Amino acid sequence: MYLSTSYQMVRPRVLLPLLFGLAFSGAAMANSEAPDNATLPLTELQALTDALARIKANYVEPVDDKQLLEGAIAGMLATLDPHSSYLPGKDLQRLTEMTRGEYSGVGLEVAPENGQFRVITAMDDSPAQKAGVRSGDLLLRIDSELTRGLKMEDIVNRLRGDAGSKVTVQLAREGSAQPIELVLVRDNIQTASVRQELLDNGIGYLRLSQFQQDSGIEVINALQKLKTSNKGALRGLIFDLRNNPGGVLGAAAAVADAFLTDGVIVSTKGRVSGSNSELRARPDDLLDGAPMVVLINNGSASAAEIVAGALQDNHRAILVGSRSFGKGSVQTVQKISGDGAIKLTTARYYTPSGRSIQASGIEPDVPVAAGKLVADAPRPSVREADLPHALRNQQADGNAATTVAVTSVNGRDIAEDIQLATAINLLRGLAVLQK
Repeated sequence: MYLSTSYQMVRPRVLLPLLFGLAFSGAAMANSEAPDNATLPLTELQALTDALARIKANYVEPVDDKQLLEGAIAGMLATLDPHSSYLPGKDLQRLTEMTRGEYSGVGLEVAPENGQFRVITAMDDSPAQKAGVRSGDLLLRIDSELTRGLKMEDIVNRLRGDAGSKVTVQLAREGSAQPIELVLVRDNIQTASVRQELLDNGIGYLRLSQFQQDSGIEVINALQKLKTSNKGALRGLIFDLRNNPGGVLGAAAAVADAFLTDGVIVSTKGRVSGSNSELRARPDDLLDGAPMVVLINNGSASAAEIVAGALQDNHRAILVGSRSFGKGSVQTVQKISGDGAIKLTTARYYTPSGRSIQASGIEPDVPVAAGKLVADAPRPSVREADLPHALRNQQADGNAATTVAVTSVNGRDIAEDIQLATAINLLRGLAVLQK
C-alpha cells in the first residue's frame, strides 16, 4: 500500500506495505529485516542443506547455486496459497511497473485454477482485448507450450516482451467446441485506469479498469470533468468495476472515500499486530449524495471488491451485475537478500459490516446476468393523440420535456450490454425519486 497522510497506519518496522490485487495487478515494495522473534526449524533446515549438498555433488550435470535456492524459495511459497510467490529481480521490477501503470505486454490478467490459468480480464484497449480474449477463457497454450503445470511467473514472463513482438495464445472458451487460437501483438501499455462519459439528463458514467497508484486522484479528476461537462452537479453516477482485477490498497481506500462522508471503508486482520487495521472515510462526498449504481461481475476482484463492499455496506450505492470474484486476502511484497522479493499473503480483509468475501464474493443487490437486450416485436399501437379530433394538451404545447436517449457508452451499443442498460434505467428512476 502506498501510504499517504490520509491513510497512514502505524506499523512495526518488520511489516511492509499492503496491497490488493490478483497476481501481477499491482505492487508496493519496501526493504525489510527478518522478524527478531522468528523461530527457525533447525532440523528441517539441516535436511534442506543436506539435499542441496547431495544435488550439487551427485546431479548428472553441474547446477547453479542461485537457481537451486530460488527454486527452494519458490517451492515453499507455492505450498501456501495462489497469491503467495517468489519474485526474482526481473519479476519484481515488472510488478512495480504495473503498479505505476506502465509495462510492455498484452494486458492480460489471469489467476491459477486447478493447475491451469483462467483469464480474469483483458484490460481495456490492450492487445489481448483487441484480439478478442474474454474473461473466463482458459489459457491452454502460450506459443506452443502447454500452460498446465507452469508457475504464475512463467505465464507472465511468456506473455511479456518487447513492443511489436507477437505471442500466440490458445484458449478454451465456454460454448466453443474447439480451442481458439489468437495472435497478440505486444505493446507498451500505459494504462489510464479511469474513463468517464456524461450520459443523458446529468447522469455520469465512470469506468475504473484497475487500481493503480494514482487511481484515487484519477477518479477525483474524472468526477470534476463530468461536473464541468454537465455544468453543475451530477444527478447520478454509474461506476463500472466489471473485470477490474484489483491493485493497490491505498488507491481503493481513496476511491471509496471519494463517495463516503464517514464510516469504515475496510478492515484487515492478520497474525501480527501491524496487519490489523481499519480505514475510515473522511467527510466530503464528491457526488453530494447523488445516487450511485456500481456494476460488478465475476472479474471484479480484490480492491474492486473492497470498494463495492464499502459502498454497499454503507448504503451508498446499489450493486448491479453478477457475483464478484471472491479474493479476500492481502499481500505484502517483502524484499529479501539478493535482488528478489517474496509476495506473501499476510492478512484477510473485511467489508464494513465485518464480512469476509474470501472465496464467496459479493452478491449484487440487483442480479443481472451478462447478455444482450432483446426488443419486443413491433406492434401497431394507437394513442389518444392519434384519434380524430382529439383535444390538444395546451400545457404541453411548446413545453414538451426533452430527453437524450443513451445509445452507446465508450463505443459500446447499450443493447449489447444488459447490465449497463439496467444500471442506466435504475439510476434514472433513483434520480427522479431524489428530485
